[in-house]
Amino acid sequence: MSERTTPHHTHGSEPPPGDPFVPEREGELPPDDWGRRRSGRRTGTVWLFAALITAMAVTHAWFSDQFTGPAFLTWATIFTAICFQALPFLVFGVALSAALTAFVPASAYQRFIPRKASRAVPVAGLSGALLPGCECASVPIAGSLIRRGVAPAAALTFLLAAPSINPIVMIATAVAFAGQPEMVLARFVASLLAAVVIGWIWVRFGRTEWLRLPSRQPVPGESKWRVFRESMVHDMMHAGGYLVVGGLAAATINVMVPREWLLTVAGMPIVSVLVLALLAILLSICSEADAFVALSLTDFSPTAKLAFMVVGPVVDLKLIAMQAGVFGWRFTVRFVPLCLVVALAATFLIGGLLL
Repeated sequence: MSERTTPHHTHGSEPPPGDPFVPEREGELPPDDWGRRRSGRRTGTVWLFAALITAMAVTHAWFSDQFTGPAFLTWATIFTAICFQALPFLVFGVALSAALTAFVPASAYQRFIPRKASRAVPVAGLSGALLPGCECASVPIAGSLIRRGVAPAAALTFLLAAPSINPIVMIATAVAFAGQPEMVLARFVASLLAAVVIGWIWVRFGRTEWLRLPSRQPVPGESKWRVFRESMVHDMMHAGGYLVVGGLAAATINVMVPREWLLTVAGMPIVSVLVLALLAILLSICSEADAFVALSLTDFSPTAKLAFMVVGPVVDLKLIAMQAGVFGWRFTVRFVPLCLVVALAATFLIGGLLL
């Protein structure tokens, strides 16, 4: 089925053909409560994990002499590294998302983004090559784009493309794989192809009722700076807590997965690709740094390394947690398997052609 909105249309108007989301007049769609289940639960999960981290810190201070085992120190280091590495990009993404909400009128997107969702998808994919940032920044930005009237398929395509092919990522890949321009080209083409194909699939089969967005909407006449501040705080409370959840899970997996398991499968062509794809999901490394990790996996084939770099920015533990926090689990359980399958298909195709 094509993307479609919930049946909330002011004045009884229908969305124009080929553009199931963007309204003809600013402010008609989405409505204030669009895609939001009515519930008194707001940020309980965030505060729960904030309390957990505080308790861990206090416990560590009291019993520091007993927490000196190599496994615990490794876990603590990885968890801290993931959170601190991602936090600046998360703040950047949330700030940009809040700025889009407060200062950019919905009509601006309608002028620059094609009204037909299928045409908007490749435009959104290519625009991801222009904005520096990682997956932590792209999630709140995509949520803001949807709230401002951009077709969900286009916003989701941007969400996938921006952390995969932005200038910082491509430069880092070129530095890591110096003298291997085919690897840089393969990453760009495979990542862009995966993002655009996923966007087109969402155009065909996606439904907006699967998406749940934060209900914060500007009030007419409200100060733009107040809208900016409140939107930023609101998005940080939703996305920040889930970043901590993803960091906890990724750090735990890093400690539990023995390196010997990886070396055992490195010589199996197809299995090695699937293993490095799974490893990318579990390690949750920021896309600006994953090329250097891929380079260090010297026992694996170039296609397997490509899978590590293509799958990681579109599917990893912290990204899954953040998507659930911003868009809801009904969306996440459908979107994540789709991203994984398409990213792997793009990896095998482009890897076979270029590598």
